[in-house]
Amino acid sequence: MKHLPKNIIICLSLLIVVSGCGDSASENKAHESNQTAQAKHGADEEEHVTLTEKQFSALQMKVDTLKERQMGGYVEANGQLEVPPQNEATITSVIGANVSSIEVIEGDEVEKGQVLLYLSHPDIVEKQTRYLNAYNNSLFLQKEYERQKKLYEGGVGSGASFQKAEADLNASTGESRGLEAQLKQLNVNVSALKKGNIQQRVALRSPIEGSVQKVEIKTGQYVDPRSDLIEIVNTHHVHADLMVFEKDVRKVQRGQKVKFNVQSIPGTQLNAEIYSVGKTFEVNPKALHVHAEIENKEGNLIPGMYIEGKILTEEQHTLALPESALAVDGGRTVVFRAERTNDNWKFIPVEVIKGETDEDWVAVKFMDDLPEQTLFAFNNAYYLMAEMKKGEAEHSH
Repeated sequence: MKHLPKNIIICLSLLIVVSGCGDSASENKAHESNQTAQAKHGADEEEHVTLTEKQFSALQMKVDTLKERQMGGYVEANGQLEVPPQNEATITSVIGANVSSIEVIEGDEVEKGQVLLYLSHPDIVEKQTRYLNAYNNSLFLQKEYERQKKLYEGGVGSGASFQKAEADLNASTGESRGLEAQLKQLNVNVSALKKGNIQQRVALRSPIEGSVQKVEIKTGQYVDPRSDLIEIVNTHHVHADLMVFEKDVRKVQRGQKVKFNVQSIPGTQLNAEIYSVGKTFEVNPKALHVHAEIENKEGNLIPGMYIEGKILTEEQHTLALPESALAVDGGRTVVFRAERTNDNWKFIPVEVIKGETDEDWVAVKFMDDLPEQTLFAFNNAYYLMAEMKKGEAEHSH
């Protein structure tokens, strides 16, 4: 076997080395190209979850733009609905009598001066008779007084006769006026009585406008002056009476807003404004009365209803979303931006900084500025997060 010349062997070795280097460079270039394509592919596939219109409706998704909401410090306070004393009335009789008829039932709306019931009793007739006697007697004694006065002034009559006539007139007039005042309390028409028209029954009328809360009598029942017959309440002036504990008193003042709920009207938030803060503590519990005028009187608000409220002690408006709009993904909190594409809805996670919570709302701050008309999902955030994670897991396989 002939040996190749040394210079030829060197050339062949160089060709092999160059060829090997060329293959390695090509492989490296192809690998870099593949990595770049994968990175570009990942950038194009933004995290999101897509719902069809049917899925959107089935989940009862709520989508809306962000709005500022009043958030901030507050004092919790419970109490009940009340009305001022001048807007409540208890109907009683000034004389013992029998209930002749009842003209209203519980729940009726009544006007000021409207007849509520009629009373009748021999004492009422007797009082009118006594008044008529006293009134007519005073008319007679008035004439006798004037006659004795003329005689006395003319030097014909005696001073004793004139003084007696004057005393008799004063006594009769006093009795007449006293009976007249009593009859007016019984709503007896005194002008008609002077003409001889004696009333067999008298009316008790409502002193205020309002609604009948209680009727505690029956027809024919005898009632005395100490009996409560009917209760009237003007619910137009119902207000929130809240109890604030000693530790929170310094935070509360007139003009502050109150948000509260009435247990008998679930799902309705009422708003009020404090107009009076009490100056004395209740003994048990040691708390102060705070009165607030209700701004949106909705539903059937009745005095005595239990309420749960929050007195807003700090005015702060910030962007907020319902708690159901937030989900936690690892160490970050996200909400979902919503976009409508044809018949589908696309939800894209957006990281936010979670702020304070007020009832079911959470204050949020965004990392980046977003257009004002951006839509967000207001509910089902954890469902959207789970669907998105499931889609990512399927794509990775």
